[in-house]
Amino acid sequence: MAHKILIVDDAAFMRMMIKDILSKNGFEVVGEAADGAQAVEKYKETQPDLVTMDITMPEMDGIAALKEIKKINPNAKVIMCSAMGQQAMVIDAIQAGARDFIVKPFQADRVLEAINKTLS
Repeated sequence: MAHKILIVDDAAFMRMMIKDILSKNGFEVVGEAADGAQAVEKYKETQPDLVTMDITMPEMDGIAALKEIKKINPNAKVIMCSAMGQQAMVIDAIQAGARDFIVKPFQADRVLEAINKTLS
């Protein structure tokens, strides 16, 4: 059975890029969200195996959303996505329970490596 993934990013083209990589590699994208608040709702609805989460978003940022998702499911698997130069935020995310992080611009092999490692 395909692993279910929730993609969270405020940029539609970033969601599309990740969705494309995942769909071509046998993953099922069960939902998309454009901000942290939506991400928490979609997480409850879709119960994904893994979440890719942008850090910088309007409404609720990725780290706040990660903390909320961890309250719902302490074993939630979340991979953070960040632009270069956000090391401090990445450290915060890892401390909040993120399993890994991917740096933008995305490279398909790195995205797949992080997801496969987190799911195994």
